Amino acid sequence: MIFFDTSVLIAASVADHIHHAASLSVYRHAAPSNACCGVHNLAEVYAVLTSIPGPQRISSEQASSAVENVREHLLTVSLDEKEHHAVIKQAAKLGVVGGTIYDLLIAHAAMKAKAKIIYTWNIRHFQRFGPEITRLIRAP
Repeated sequence: MIFFDTSVLIAASVADHIHHAASLSVYRHAAPSNACCGVHNLAEVYAVLTSIPGPQRISSEQASSAVENVREHLLTVSLDEKEHHAVIKQAAKLGVVGGTIYDLLIAHAAMKAKAKIIYTWNIRHFQRFGPEITRLIRAP
């Protein structure tokens, strides 16, 4: 199973993104049988696409369509309340602060899905989460 971070999903969705071609090349082979993302990623995709500065910003309707495209191409993985709580406790132990906790949630969703690869453009963020995660991360 391949896991897609939001950074790759955004790059695959935005034609003039610097990482568009590389991201799209891995995303176009995705199907629910071989690829996934976290449920949280869907909200992040929507949030980023509707708030990108400049001409890349899209309408809420277009962002909703982009999220539907992701849902069609990827299995979505969710964490339950206990799993969220465990991630928060781990974040505190690791010294993770601010929005980086969302990357830790994504990493745990990938582990839950038994992902063999986590595609991300935020490699440095994920490297903070230990060897179990670090061995899975790749840039497209």
